[in-house]
Amino acid sequence: MLRVTAFVLALALSTIPALASDPAPGGAYKTDPSHSSFSWSFNHSGLSHYTARFTKVDARLDWKPEKPETSTLSVTIDPLSVRTDYPWPEKVDFDAEIGSGETFLAAKPITFVSKRIHVTGKKTGTIEGLLSFRGETHPATLDVTFNGSMAEHPMMGVPKIGFSATGRIRRSQWGMDFAIPELGDVVTFAIETQMVPADYSFQ
Repeated sequence: MLRVTAFVLALALSTIPALASDPAPGGAYKTDPSHSSFSWSFNHSGLSHYTARFTKVDARLDWKPEKPETSTLSVTIDPLSVRTDYPWPEKVDFDAEIGSGETFLAAKPITFVSKRIHVTGKKTGTIEGLLSFRGETHPATLDVTFNGSMAEHPMMGVPKIGFSATGRIRRSQWGMDFAIPELGDVVTFAIETQMVPADYSFQ
């Protein structure tokens, strides 16, 4: 048993160099949807923060690791991919109401295009850009943490890079002022993503 345990431990330790491989090269990257998430929340009656998510988020990054501030990012979100986990879908299609209702997202694509990137620390930065939804466009900022990268992911065999990001907006700026202040004006969002080369096929 001790020999087996020692062998398993040695095998596990031998994978560490692979996980700490050379960094991913610069170039065009896209979202790996199976390892990414976009959730958002707002104050609900002062009792909790109502939370939902989008399941179709396509981010495209022109990654320049030597000078990250010169990288560029664009994001497109399908508003109809909103998931609220409403407990009685047989009574109300709440996802469709949020995604397509004129009071809410009005079935119009949500986009974000970076305009300026600031490096604030060894692995942190901000991305200033233009956020568009409901047919209106206003500035928005992401606080980003660079989690690391790999020249070759041990399971997928391709370069990968990873980020976490947070941000907040006032939805009323985009004309979505339904039920304020009962439903909070400030919407916060959290993003987790791994990205792969833009020409990678998930099929």
